[in-house]
Amino acid sequence: MATGNAAQLAFELPHRTALGRDDFLVTGCNARAVDWIDRWPDWPGGILALVGARASGKTHLMEVWRAVSGAGRIEAAALSGDGWMDFTRGIAIDGMNGAVDEEALFHAVNWVRQRGLTMLIAGETPPTAWPVALPDLRSRLATIPVAEIARPDDALMDALIVKQFTDRQLMVTPEVVAWLRLRLERSFEAVRAAVARIDAAALAEKRAVTLPFLRHVLDDESRE
Repeated sequence: MATGNAAQLAFELPHRTALGRDDFLVTGCNARAVDWIDRWPDWPGGILALVGARASGKTHLMEVWRAVSGAGRIEAAALSGDGWMDFTRGIAIDGMNGAVDEEALFHAVNWVRQRGLTMLIAGETPPTAWPVALPDLRSRLATIPVAEIARPDDALMDALIVKQFTDRQLMVTPEVVAWLRLRLERSFEAVRAAVARIDAAALAEKRAVTLPFLRHVLDDESRE
């Protein structure tokens, strides 16, 4: 664990999120989703829905797929018109969590299938739960296979905590990791938010991330 000047130097480094294939943390809760990505391009109908909670790693896994497939990426909220037709090697649609241009999505699905391309759509719920009014689009979405990322298990919680600190150039001990795992909500977002708070407090107070410091930061917050 870094201490003294070394710790202060680490706190001053920028936060960088690693999104490479080797940086994706695989455990039992997401292994099936990873397996679906690895099956590409052998997806039924050429389209796959990647489903998981916010900050569960969907975008990271999508970027892994894009690096292999060469597909273009677009946010669901920006899916209108026909700009997605420029993505001649496949389409990645991220953030499918609310209202979407149903006509544009319908044509994109048809366009991909007609040309033998592939599409990856990421959202928090499966396609059958999306608030879609267009009957033809609903029927097409119902046929899309779903790759789900489940809530993190112990192994992934530990790995997520370590990765979040590592992305911020901070080293922590196994005791710190275990202490956090037992006290955080079992969600990807909770890990990310907690480590961000700890990082900010460590920078402000010029402290190393130790168990006493964690108790000082998180226990004080719980009493507020």
